[in-house]
Amino acid sequence: MTSSIPAVGTRTAEAATLQAVFLDLDGTLVDTEGFWWEAEAEVFAELGHILDDAHREVVVGGPMTRSAGYLIQVTGVDISLTELSVLLNAAFLARIGRGVPLMPGARRLLAELAAHDVPTALVSASHRAIVDQMLYSLGPENFRLTLAGDDLERTKPHPDPYLTAAARLGVDPARCAVIEDTLTGVAAGEAAGCPVVAVPSVAPVPPAAGRTIVPSLEEVDLPFLRTLITESRRTVH
Repeated sequence: MTSSIPAVGTRTAEAATLQAVFLDLDGTLVDTEGFWWEAEAEVFAELGHILDDAHREVVVGGPMTRSAGYLIQVTGVDISLTELSVLLNAAFLARIGRGVPLMPGARRLLAELAAHDVPTALVSASHRAIVDQMLYSLGPENFRLTLAGDDLERTKPHPDPYLTAAARLGVDPARCAVIEDTLTGVAAGEAAGCPVVAVPSVAPVPPAAGRTIVPSLEEVDLPFLRTLITESRRTVH
């Protein structure tokens, strides 16, 4: 897969080490995937459609344009993608305005990365307004960089978000660990050439060569992520 993201100089002296950690937001750091489904169900009920639970796994983890477009298609609701996106974002913002629960292990992992001065980026397919709102719960001081879905022309599953994060931090994507909860996000990280840790939330992530899957962030710490980079380098070489 190609990308328009420019190549950058990297820290060649640290070629075998972990240079940065890139974290997804919904379902990875914060337990909000259920919030999204509730918002979607609420909006579509107001539009006269009851969403089937079978659609939930399809829309989880995807960018707004894909999820909203899919729901318009399967329900046949008479609304534009732009209009529906506005309604969904408003319904979701109303929910997270009351606070968001963090996933088990998230607070501890962020504190550990900060304590060891590991460059950390928040890379989300959610819109900027939503990312900024949830940063209050996560602590903006924990991130060198944040990228939202509407900050770029192409978001996940394209590699652009992770390639952009690496370029802006001046690091090698192959030395950056990505942590994601959905196959969409995992695909983006892998396409960018990053070692990926999948922590499935709502939908399962199937095993694949070079893919690490763990049941919870409680299984992830700095030594684990450093080992991930070392093993990835050994596999490549």
